[in-house]
Amino acid sequence: MGVIELLCKTSSLCVERPELSSPSCNSFQGKLRRGKITFMTPLASSSAAAPVKENSHEKSGNSLTGDSFIRPHLLKLSPYQPILPFEVLSTRLGRKPEDIVKLDANENPYGPPPEVFEALGSIRFPYIYPDPESRRLRAALAEDSGLEANYILVGCGADELIDLIMRCVLEPGDKILDCPPTFTMYEFDAAVNGALVIKVPRKPDFTLDVNRIFEVVEQEKPKIIFLTSPNNPDGSIIDDETLLKILDLPILVVLDEAYIEFAGIESKMKWVKKYENLIVLRTFSKRAALAGLRVGYGAFPLSIIQYLWRAKQPYNVSVAAEIAACAALENPAYLEKVKVALVQERERLFKLLKAVPFLNPYPSYSNFILCEVTSGMDAKKLKEDLAKMGVMIRHYSNKELVGYVRVSVGKPEHTDALMEGLKRLY
Repeated sequence: MGVIELLCKTSSLCVERPELSSPSCNSFQGKLRRGKITFMTPLASSSAAAPVKENSHEKSGNSLTGDSFIRPHLLKLSPYQPILPFEVLSTRLGRKPEDIVKLDANENPYGPPPEVFEALGSIRFPYIYPDPESRRLRAALAEDSGLEANYILVGCGADELIDLIMRCVLEPGDKILDCPPTFTMYEFDAAVNGALVIKVPRKPDFTLDVNRIFEVVEQEKPKIIFLTSPNNPDGSIIDDETLLKILDLPILVVLDEAYIEFAGIESKMKWVKKYENLIVLRTFSKRAALAGLRVGYGAFPLSIIQYLWRAKQPYNVSVAAEIAACAALENPAYLEKVKVALVQERERLFKLLKAVPFLNPYPSYSNFILCEVTSGMDAKKLKEDLAKMGVMIRHYSNKELVGYVRVSVGKPEHTDALMEGLKRLY
């Protein structure tokens, strides 16, 4: 980006661009009596000031409306459809929050370690801006992951990092490669950033169509491919052989490991030291039950992370979020205990769902189970019927998942409530 400096005088306007000769003002008389205003603008045009365009609303005589300032591609953007929080569900269902079995957003029902509550209750300087580099948390993550802190960047949830990556890598009109069904934030953020989405649907068993990925990369030249392992919503994982094949392609690979703790496999964070085209994303939302505080982090090659540091918001991780995340990492025994409990309950839930005559559950390496709704049962109605009983599950409207629902793994009593509700329907 270049800089236009407007040198303001009562009688004339001077435009100065970088690396150009000093401004000239034909009507310049006397001394400058006002300050200097700086604007960011592309450097593509000549040194002459561009003519001012007449506003279409003013030209037609209509009053100016706010949406005339919005970037055109955003005017048609559909908003992301988030899961509703307890407070809203409580009002809509007419139930107390504690009477709602929430199995629709893959949250960790056990909550964070007790150290988190203690730390949050004793915050000393909430009135001081947070550390823009999250140094304390990055040091703790380095110890936790075995990857040096200078490879790690922390964000306000992994969602912020997804958007930051796109803002740093993509020009409007560039392409990303998406493999649905998967986490829909990739497609959403691409639309926000004016990028095009090339979709390579997964196979019926939800594995990646690697051959088709190769073809699309060669033909369409997308800049980024987003891969999730375990994948949301089906819980499948990407094996090392497949990942290595994709890393051989001329494309930036963003590997989202939001649910890796439940998979029983090692994170690929350390791989960023070897592969210049690999980024690995992680989160505290699932493992440490900090979804409400929004703390995510990523491992990046040094050749990439330096530019993300330049582009990120300076105070993106709050004091409360960093303190909570650090406190959670201080109790790895608790985190492991909760993980084991959820994995054990996942296996129990899978067996119970398999016995339901109108559900076909898929094996999962995560803290949720995807189920195909069969035997003429309507998936949306199933979700709505369970909601009336105070049990929330996830229903999908996108074409890849028509006829499917996803059930988060909760505590044993949550599973019992779900099964009781399902039995009322058959």
